[in-house]
Amino acid sequence: MTTSPAAPDTTDQPFIPEIDLDRESSDPLYRQISQPLEELILSGTLPAGHLIEDEVSMAQRLNVSRPTARRALQDLVARGLLTRRRGAGTRVTPSHVRRSLSLTSLNEDLIKSGFKPRTQVVSYQVRLADDEEAALLHCEEGNEIVRIERLRLIDERPLAFMTNLLRVAAAPSLTQLSQLGLYACLDEQGLRPVSAEQAVGARVANDLDAKRLTIASGAALLTMQRTAYDAGGAVIEYGTHIYNAALYSFQFNLTAS
Repeated sequence: MTTSPAAPDTTDQPFIPEIDLDRESSDPLYRQISQPLEELILSGTLPAGHLIEDEVSMAQRLNVSRPTARRALQDLVARGLLTRRRGAGTRVTPSHVRRSLSLTSLNEDLIKSGFKPRTQVVSYQVRLADDEEAALLHCEEGNEIVRIERLRLIDERPLAFMTNLLRVAAAPSLTQLSQLGLYACLDEQGLRPVSAEQAVGARVANDLDAKRLTIASGAALLTMQRTAYDAGGAVIEYGTHIYNAALYSFQFNLTAS
């Protein structure tokens, strides 16, 4: 079983793997197709976003059934290595983000890890805090607050949908948030979180989550809720985020007590 040594430079030119199938092998044909593709993806030879040959062309070229070619590609989709999107074809999924749990900004962590994140500010609302929001920000009900919704993307693929609450005095401008991460915006105002309470969880995506992250309804999500405090113990911001679990995971560093 052999494959092309390198992928073409143009990501919109479908990559066509050169695979020698051993039809006498006990290894299923779909696996003989998916395994070398997996190796090319994991080695970085096939970069994120690269277009892959479609199942019809693959089936005809390799002289296998279309269900076999489909299963080979679907096997990689199910493992998060390939992504299928209508109108965009089958492409290599952006690298998985593994993030240590610490009091840092997602945007800054992505940049340090070599990604080129982009942020869309979906909603920026100045409003009067209801009782629940006032409790989260430790302020009076009816105080002016800002509620911000943002979509964070890597390689133009939605990674996280973030909702944050801040007091008006601490809230960055819409322009700032389009260019910088929230904590970088806060730092420009001299506001530096020094401690936080954070909860991490998991659930499946509902229809709204699926629309926001361009994933299937029922797909796995990671969730995070964080309340960040300044040195005096005042709440700076409250955030509730959802992450595409196929692209993102939290890393815990443990030591013996």
